[in-house]
Amino acid sequence: MFSKDNLEYSQLALPDRASLTDDEMLARVQEFRDFLATRHSVRDYSTRPVDKSVIETCIAAAGTAPSGANHQPWHFVAVRDAATKQKIREAAEEEERKFYGGGASDEWIKALEPIGTNDHKPHLTDAPWLIVVFAQRYGTFDDGTRYKNYYVPESVGIATGMLLTALHSAGLVTLTHTPNPMKFLGELLERPDSEKATMIIAVGHAAEDATVPAVAKMKKPLDEILTIR
Repeated sequence: MFSKDNLEYSQLALPDRASLTDDEMLARVQEFRDFLATRHSVRDYSTRPVDKSVIETCIAAAGTAPSGANHQPWHFVAVRDAATKQKIREAAEEEERKFYGGGASDEWIKALEPIGTNDHKPHLTDAPWLIVVFAQRYGTFDDGTRYKNYYVPESVGIATGMLLTALHSAGLVTLTHTPNPMKFLGELLERPDSEKATMIIAVGHAAEDATVPAVAKMKKPLDEILTIR
């Protein structure tokens, strides 16, 4: 990305530029909004495989996200090996049993009731791919010395959102899963101490009998999420 001895500023003319009329802008973003409204968190997956090149291209798209100081403090581990997915599921369900067995507050459990979740996570083995997102707390130069990464949660969050959008664009369904704690993922996937797992994303095609919670279609109206000053 950059070297320890070459941290100077240089600039390029803006390489990409859009020039749309107001009507074209509105039409394009309305179409995009409607497309994103068809994205759903899905827990029921078919056995249909997904080609590795599709996953690679979606992750490459996520890698174009903006980041603090352009350090790009993320790493994605795409898992399709059945044995590894099984190990991830077993470890995740162990943490989930603790969560639902008293680790979470009554208020938190009550909030999850409309979603219909529990400690059983078949999507972790049913989905053809699991993408584990890691945040890099610091990086290293070629000589092994460390450098600090900046705005890591914000940067990784943006990249993850772009990944979910890219996967949806490919016609795939996803489910974000965040067992707590997630330290087992770094150990299982042999990631360095500088990285912290933030999320597991199950990826694939929806099963023929897939369902979603009715409450998931209840989105806040624009006037509740927007203030114009």
